[in-house]
Amino acid sequence: MTSIFFVEPDGTRREIDAPDGHSVMEIAMANGIEGIVAECAGSLACATCHVIVDDTSFEKLEERAPMEQDMLEFAACPPQTTSRLSCQVRVTPALAGAEFKIPEAQY
Repeated sequence: MTSIFFVEPDGTRREIDAPDGHSVMEIAMANGIEGIVAECAGSLACATCHVIVDDTSFEKLEERAPMEQDMLEFAACPPQTTSRLSCQVRVTPALAGAEFKIPEAQY
């Protein structure tokens, strides 16, 4: 288990003990995190699981695949430098303490 944090659109910060290997989207959905819609259920066909990763944790992630980059362009809130689709980020021990901020809108 790896402890990660979500910041919901209303500013609520929640700590979750996440099983390693699961996507951040799966963790958010299983724990009722507000603002993650995940319309495509993680099939990389939408941008409704958009999150903004803290700078330090972002540096530990693999680069975005071209398809993820393309999907982020359709995000309801403009993507930031550290934006990711949470369906494409897997929890690992290296992400201990990572913070995932959910934008105000996903549609």
